[in-house]
Amino acid sequence: MISRRYISLRFFGFYLLFFVLAVVIIAKVISIQRVDTEDKESLMKAIQENVVEVPAKRGNVCADDGSLLSTSIPYYELRFDLVAPIVQKNYAKYSDQFSQEVSELFGISKSEFKKRMDAAFKTGRNRWFLIYPKAVNYNKFKEFKDLDSMKRSKMGGGFIDQEDSRRDLPHKDMASRTIGTLNKGVYGGVHGNIGYSGIEGVMEKYLAGESGVALKTNLSGRWVDKVIKEPSDGKDVITTINISLQDFTENALTKQLEKSKAEWGTAVVMEVATGDIKAIANVGLRRDGTYGENYNYALGHQGCGEPGSTFKLMSLMAAMEDGIVDTTDVFDVGNGLLEYKGRKIKDSDYGRGGHGKINVKEIFEVSSNVGTAKVILKGYEGREQNFIDRIYSFGLNKPLGLGFAGEGKPYIKYPTDSDWWGTSLAWISYGYEIKLTPLQTLTFYNAVANDGKMMKPRFVSEVRENGITERLFEPEVINSKICSDATLGMAQAMLRGVCTEGTGRGLQRELPIKIAGKTGTAQVAKGAAGYGQATGDRVYQASFAGYFPADDPKYSMIVVIKDPKGNFYGGSVAGPVFRDVALKVYSMLMKPIEDDEEVESVEVNLADNAFKEDLSEVVADLNIADLEGKDLKGDRLGIDVQGNKATVHHVNSDKGKVPDVVGMTASDAIYLLESRGLRVRVTGFGKVKQQSVSEGSIIRDGQIIDLKLG
Repeated sequence: MISRRYISLRFFGFYLLFFVLAVVIIAKVISIQRVDTEDKESLMKAIQENVVEVPAKRGNVCADDGSLLSTSIPYYELRFDLVAPIVQKNYAKYSDQFSQEVSELFGISKSEFKKRMDAAFKTGRNRWFLIYPKAVNYNKFKEFKDLDSMKRSKMGGGFIDQEDSRRDLPHKDMASRTIGTLNKGVYGGVHGNIGYSGIEGVMEKYLAGESGVALKTNLSGRWVDKVIKEPSDGKDVITTINISLQDFTENALTKQLEKSKAEWGTAVVMEVATGDIKAIANVGLRRDGTYGENYNYALGHQGCGEPGSTFKLMSLMAAMEDGIVDTTDVFDVGNGLLEYKGRKIKDSDYGRGGHGKINVKEIFEVSSNVGTAKVILKGYEGREQNFIDRIYSFGLNKPLGLGFAGEGKPYIKYPTDSDWWGTSLAWISYGYEIKLTPLQTLTFYNAVANDGKMMKPRFVSEVRENGITERLFEPEVINSKICSDATLGMAQAMLRGVCTEGTGRGLQRELPIKIAGKTGTAQVAKGAAGYGQATGDRVYQASFAGYFPADDPKYSMIVVIKDPKGNFYGGSVAGPVFRDVALKVYSMLMKPIEDDEEVESVEVNLADNAFKEDLSEVVADLNIADLEGKDLKGDRLGIDVQGNKATVHHVNSDKGKVPDVVGMTASDAIYLLESRGLRVRVTGFGKVKQQSVSEGSIIRDGQIIDLKLG
């Protein structure tokens, strides 16, 4: 019989065996888990070290017709894995050939390159050797890959290319400050090229796209990127800018800046109904003495300054809206001088007689500082806050909120502000002691043209992905009605009057369409130095703001030119740019013939020779030849037309000699010849085809000349 003690020992032995086995198993599991964890951590670390970002292709910035304004072009950084097996194997045999070919391709010293590469190779650990210090374009990249020494059987197995992209502006400087720039580096936790300014910055979330992920692996001795997550490319942004008009506007502005030797200038064209910016030129004097886009003066803080006489529109509209005056009220501006609280207010024509008693419309047309100040002082002296409140109601104290980096903030002081002086009301009335950007001024003028509806300037119309519209940006209304219809009617009449009777009438004579606008000339303060007392120490700003056609506005425009030398008046400095661009817009974007009949072609017949005044007017109206700067002597001009190009020259006008009348109409030829004492006989019909006495012959008393018409 088995004893109880024996049974107990057997059970104890089994328990002990199971316990030992359990301990061994647990220990093994812990050991395996620890080793596995270490391996996993090592593996994950290796993976993380070899994971690279695959940049998304940045979207394009396009003009209104879809043509490129800004695009990305790939560039490549060329590196070498000097530890790759194929390189280790072939280095001694092919490194000299490789150095020679690299030297010839990039124009660098072979010996210096070979010395640098040999030193890196000897370390035995350089897997990231930089072949050429600069990133190269695709063509150079392809040339490098086609080198004989870059075959895989030679040195090619160690090649590593790092692709990057650079922003390229196909039209170079054109609208570059509005298109914007990129900022390379860390920004908000994101690496790479980030939109920083202009449209590039505002539309960053659409243009940037989303980067992908790749794993860098060594395949047969060559490092390659294995994409594990594809990038999502950026979308295309369609702007409102018209390339042809932008180019013309920049050229017209630059030409005027060079002529007046100014510091900077800006010109902006806006579509009245939508607020679309069709052209925005910002040209300044660079350090090398040339002019080009160097800052966005139209909307940036550097261009935000005292608007001068263009602000008289806002002031007089405030007075009209508050029922203080209408355009028929008369004020005495005397000889153009007003002494107010110890300071003098002068008109530009002070000392040349003055205008005496004139009405409000005439005050605006001749741009009288004295008259404008008297209107505002009459209505608001002692209740200055009412004037500023009315100006604020126009929205002029608020930024436009365009989202552009560095957008200028308007400053219109309030009577309770510490820098409000006793004379501030009068000085503000004609555009001093306040600050507006040119684009803010234009936005207000555009509202007047748009029957009171103030539109937010629009730079982007839509976003496209693969050519398909993904998002539309509708025109945005800032203020549906800035003032009453009565005030608008008077304001529009005043603006038309400036261009028919006032300081802008010279521009209207040179245009085939009616324009409305206001000239502006402001003396600009030079910081703490003030406005300057001596004539040569003063800095002026010339401007012109307006719209066209005056009776049915389609486009508005502002031109501002800072510190022109010599002539500094708005009408003669900024005005010519407005005139030239308006003519371009009229011929390019507007329909000259308003009736419903289709006109297939228009034929214009020009006389080969004609009286100077008549031919000059026709040539200017048709914009077919440039007369500016030409030495056109005498009373007659000749014109030579070849294809769509015309050249004008002066014709011999010596009254003692026979003139050339070939190409003239019969009536003009007869008048000219008989005025020289010649007797004329005519045969045929049409223009003069032949003349019997040659040009330049000495005229004899009673001489007869025969003209053959045809």
